[in-house]
Amino acid sequence: MARDHNNNFGQSRLRREDAKLVTGMGCFVGDVKLDNLLQVSFARSYVPAGRIVACDLDGALSMPGVAAVFSGEHVCHLGNLSVNPVLEIKRKTNFPILAFEEVEAVGQPIAAVLATSVNLGLDALEAVFVDIEEEDARIQETALSGSWKAGDVERQFAQADHIVEVSVDHPRLAPSPIEPRGITVKYDSTSDSLTVWCSTQTPHRARTELARILDIDPCRIRVIAPDVGGAFGMKASLYPEEVFTVWAALNQRRSTRWIASRAEDFLSATHGRGASSSAQMAITEQGDFLAIRARIENPLGHWLPTSAAVPSWNAGRILPCGYRIESIDIETEGRLSNTAPVGIYRGAGRPEAACLMERLVDEAAVITGIDPIDLRLKNLLSPNDLPYTTATGIVLDSGRYAEAIEILKKKANYEDIKTNRDRRRAQGELVGVGVAFYIEPCGTGWESARVTLNPDGSALAATGGSSQGHGRETAFAQIVAERLGISMDSVSVVHGDTEKCPNGIGALASRSTAIGGSAIRRACDEILARKQDSGGHQEPVTAEIEYENSGEAWGYGCYIIYLSIDPATGILTIEAATCVDDVGNIINPTAVEGQIMGGFAQGLGEALMERIVYDDEGQLLTGSFTDYAVPRAADMPPLSISKLVTPSPFNELGAKGVGEAGTIGAPAAILNAAVDALRPLGVEKLQMPLTGEQLWRAIKNAQSGKRNEIQQI
Repeated sequence: MARDHNNNFGQSRLRREDAKLVTGMGCFVGDVKLDNLLQVSFARSYVPAGRIVACDLDGALSMPGVAAVFSGEHVCHLGNLSVNPVLEIKRKTNFPILAFEEVEAVGQPIAAVLATSVNLGLDALEAVFVDIEEEDARIQETALSGSWKAGDVERQFAQADHIVEVSVDHPRLAPSPIEPRGITVKYDSTSDSLTVWCSTQTPHRARTELARILDIDPCRIRVIAPDVGGAFGMKASLYPEEVFTVWAALNQRRSTRWIASRAEDFLSATHGRGASSSAQMAITEQGDFLAIRARIENPLGHWLPTSAAVPSWNAGRILPCGYRIESIDIETEGRLSNTAPVGIYRGAGRPEAACLMERLVDEAAVITGIDPIDLRLKNLLSPNDLPYTTATGIVLDSGRYAEAIEILKKKANYEDIKTNRDRRRAQGELVGVGVAFYIEPCGTGWESARVTLNPDGSALAATGGSSQGHGRETAFAQIVAERLGISMDSVSVVHGDTEKCPNGIGALASRSTAIGGSAIRRACDEILARKQDSGGHQEPVTAEIEYENSGEAWGYGCYIIYLSIDPATGILTIEAATCVDDVGNIINPTAVEGQIMGGFAQGLGEALMERIVYDDEGQLLTGSFTDYAVPRAADMPPLSISKLVTPSPFNELGAKGVGEAGTIGAPAAILNAAVDALRPLGVEKLQMPLTGEQLWRAIKNAQSGKRNEIQQI
């Protein structure tokens, strides 16, 4: 069959998903139309820890439009959520659907009202009487931990000419997708079964977990992820509110719905980041990296979502990134607390590793007097080293790390901006240049696909993966069209439906194109092989396969940030930002650039403005966008994007992930640039977010001879 070369990889295509979304024709969880629907509302804990003395539901039950009211005693028999054991789980937590006997965080659901409208349900919540005997916050245990040790660290540190030390605290973040959490459940009385529309990244896993927690046959549940308005890791795990809404549909034999308010997402959805880390690196006078020690502590909240261990795991195993360092001593741990849970957030441990390593490299450049880029070039792995097994046991697949930095140096006019920085400094300005290199793991394991080629030349591709706005339907249509030699317009793509799609893992860890796309391509190849064996065909030809990659693909890249800081206000302005990313073989360059820009925006948010804050009593102080800042379009600086293509040998497409690139590289480069800008004042330590107030305090403290480190307030 002749190939349609207009659909080959590397061709930019408009996203086929966008037309319906920008015209308001998308279908989100809240848009699903059902008759006789009960709306679910939750009464939540107003204290971070305490014993439930009383929970009186009678007043709410007598309110207009209320069908039922439930408390923890009604659902305490339900099962627990599974947790991915990528690290040792030292303490398992309960998965409280509704708090029973005790509460462990502000915002934890205590009681639920089912009413004929949202407003009637909210009115009824006012009549739920809950008496809590408040106690001191008491959860401080280590729930998970990991360690990686190799080489003779003590000897290397003893022989080193220099030892540099850094600490990096990541602000705790609210993922803040456009669409909050939500679930709609249709109850079918004839079959006693459920159709569940859920705003999720993992529809098949959601189905499996719901069936296990509720102790029912999975065949009774169909899960659909319709249009999903962003997720960023926040929708990777099931939530107590979602499980309750499904249980309530079975209990009432009636359809149910719960849509979170923005305040509920701030209170009880998973947060991200929040790690506190410190590290030391031993180096020679010539700038050779000898060994590192690192300690990373991550907050966990009061229950563990499915991927709770992943940030701690990634933050440890990714060190020392793409640098050749054979001697390491790395420890990570996750600690429980009386707060909302903490889970994966776009990057999930990757920014934590990159920021720590890149701060070490910049401090090493200062103490040796070697240019920061030259020092990186000296210590990065070469293409001939790859595939390379690092001291933590990960296998880096392919890459041209030094070449990427050389391209970055040229694209950013590195020598010119350094000269310009020095000239402006001599005139009294606070100006800095920051560099960062990163690597990005892109998922392991399997994914499934089913492709059908019809006699009329049209094709249907069904993937076990899902989409939350990635443009996946477009990319997968390009793969099918290119492989089968047909027009993209002839390809339909189905995803996010456990009934229509083969089993799958979902959209996590930038894995969907590398693994899910490879599954699509492999299915297409099977169809082509069958066609060659049987000649012309009068019936549809279907191939369904489960594909597992042979190893983890690792994207990588580098960033340069040029910024200035107003000494009178502390306001930081990024004057130029340049990046070079290698994501392996590229299907759609426009989509790749969109992912890089979106990731950069979220990385900038972490670096400059975003921060979840609890007070000493465990009350959330940043419970709305009035108090929690996210970047707006006007906050985005010009971003120059360049790409390098080094295929991965570990998957069918040769692709690597890109979804998290900007969130990894941007914070490290911005932080390094800010430290560089204030270093002439004696400031050597800064912590994110780099708000105007924090930088102003650092400047004033340096000028008055006080401590040279930002104090978060």
